[in-house]
Amino acid sequence: MTDIDRMPRGGPKASCLDRLLQTDRQEYLDRDDVDPAVKRQVVRALERTGRWFGNHDRFAHIALEEIAEVPDPRILELGAGHGGLSAKLAEMHPTATLTVTDIEPDSVAAIAAAEWTADPRITVRPMDATAIDAPDGAYDLAVFALSFHHLPPAAAARVLAEGTRVAATLVIIDLPRPPAPLHLLRLAAMAPLAPFVPFVHDGLISSLRSYSPSALRALAADAGVHVELRGGLFDAQTVIATASTLEP
Repeated sequence: MTDIDRMPRGGPKASCLDRLLQTDRQEYLDRDDVDPAVKRQVVRALERTGRWFGNHDRFAHIALEEIAEVPDPRILELGAGHGGLSAKLAEMHPTATLTVTDIEPDSVAAIAAAEWTADPRITVRPMDATAIDAPDGAYDLAVFALSFHHLPPAAAARVLAEGTRVAATLVIIDLPRPPAPLHLLRLAAMAPLAPFVPFVHDGLISSLRSYSPSALRALAADAGVHVELRGGLFDAQTVIATASTLEP
């Protein structure tokens, strides 16, 4: 086990309380022993909340800002889940080509069956974000939204390395990890419903598994990539990652 494997989700210098507010327990979406119907319920809830709260639109704007100067961008979405973000990217950028991927076969099948993926600009395929099946520089942009916290530190560092290998820019959008006292309040608000509502159950575990800014910087250092951090606390935490050779 390497140092990065042992790193707390709150970062190398996380407080004792922050170290307690993490878990190795998996979300329903990541477990093989969970009824597929429960997983589909969580995915549908994620898609609905993304539409209701405008996350698909906001995340698409964040991603497209990074390729504003690219006329016909090649975009890779990793861990696409329900595919809502890629659908919005395709709608907002009519000359972009998209490769929409997920490691879960059921998610890939559901996305491929959606009407919007009939567009010839869109390819849907299974892919592991920690071992991307694509040559160096194959994409102008890779985006990984609301999935990074699912990964343990060593795997998360591999995503940073792989994403910046195959794409000029990797955009990671994920849950913010608040300071420990605020985190306790957030967890306390979710805990009563977690045993009964699968979406809340996974949300609580996601919060416990989210990475702090200092943890993200440590992951980037381990992966050998340059990162710029944006947002956080009360908004989505965004990581803009590029290969270190591109750093000025």
